[in-house]
Amino acid sequence: MPPVPAELIKIPSLRDKVSPEEWEVRVDLAACYRLAAHHGWSHLVLNHISARVPGDADHFLLNPYGLMYTEVTASNLVKIDLDGKILDDTPYGVNEAGFTIHSAVHAARPDLNCAFHTHTVAGMAISGLKCGLLPLNQGAFRFYNRIGYHDYEGVALDLDERERIAASLGNHKVLILRNHGLMTTGRTISEAFVLMYHLEKVCATQLAMNANSDNSNMFEFPSPEVCEHAARQFERGGRNPGDAAWPAMLRMMDDLDPSFRQ
Repeated sequence: MPPVPAELIKIPSLRDKVSPEEWEVRVDLAACYRLAAHHGWSHLVLNHISARVPGDADHFLLNPYGLMYTEVTASNLVKIDLDGKILDDTPYGVNEAGFTIHSAVHAARPDLNCAFHTHTVAGMAISGLKCGLLPLNQGAFRFYNRIGYHDYEGVALDLDERERIAASLGNHKVLILRNHGLMTTGRTISEAFVLMYHLEKVCATQLAMNANSDNSNMFEFPSPEVCEHAARQFERGGRNPGDAAWPAMLRMMDDLDPSFRQ
């Protein structure tokens, strides 16, 4: 479906047409898109962040194809099922590759309710290194032995790739799509966002150090035992790393541009 020019469309508010739980997820997801744009993680009208619809395990929300992240609102998010059927009365379609990648996660991992995919410079660069992400600093220890890697198969348009994406993610919450980009997932939108924030930062730090497989002898690596200990400290109590930061992120977006709540 070709993108629809945003200036031709005005979506009425869905606030009174969906459950309070769905509306809250829509607001949080729209805020997440705006935050991604604020941090420079968007890629024209491409890339995507999804969230499962509360009470409908096989339904999830994606951005309307053709809009910038700064134009995404709670009401214009597109509801879609795992078969690709759009469930909203909307003039928008969704990115085809986005559907493939996100439906793979939502079908395979009922414990996860959000998936966040980016094509940032740092993420794409790390995705092209044989070594992947290295345990070079405290931020990176969060991801120690907790990242899946998915080999590049071309643009994600073939639905049979979904099984392989899910297998590559395994029981992790983070996936590096080789020669492609990054994906974080979470039990909540806030968790996926905060994991992406930290992942993006440590990818950029590794690039700043020029650290890769060929020169890894130049760098200081803690022992595997220390790396694992630090990773478990980040997971202590099963806490959601987004709980503390998310309210502040929403306040910031409300100050910058509250239109995401429409």
